[in-house]
Amino acid sequence: MQIQVNTDKHIDGSEAVAAHVEAVLQRTLRHLRDHVTRVEVHLSDENAGKGGIDDMRCLLEARLQRLQPVAVAHQAGSLHQAIDGAADKLRAALEATLGRIADTRRRRTDDDDKADGD
Repeated sequence: MQIQVNTDKHIDGSEAVAAHVEAVLQRTLRHLRDHVTRVEVHLSDENAGKGGIDDMRCLLEARLQRLQPVAVAHQAGSLHQAIDGAADKLRAALEATLGRIADTRRRRTDDDDKADGD
């Protein structure tokens, strides 16, 4: 799983930030890594450094094999909270997407089995 971190001009795009993002995503998406080819991370300060409540934003866009990308965003008071919240949302969205696909495939297989049994 490739992870690309992008920041706006108000966020320090240091190696430490990139390492934190990668660690959180690797841990959170560990069980989904066979399905996810790439995650694009966009970190921004919505108030341009002026401070404020929930002004840090993390947008995650996951690229899945042979599927449309899945995107989520989370805003919080700190960059770490925004990253953690977005990672949790992404995990839930990917599990839902992959679960729907698995259910559809299972139904098709069940329907095929019923048709063969006639």
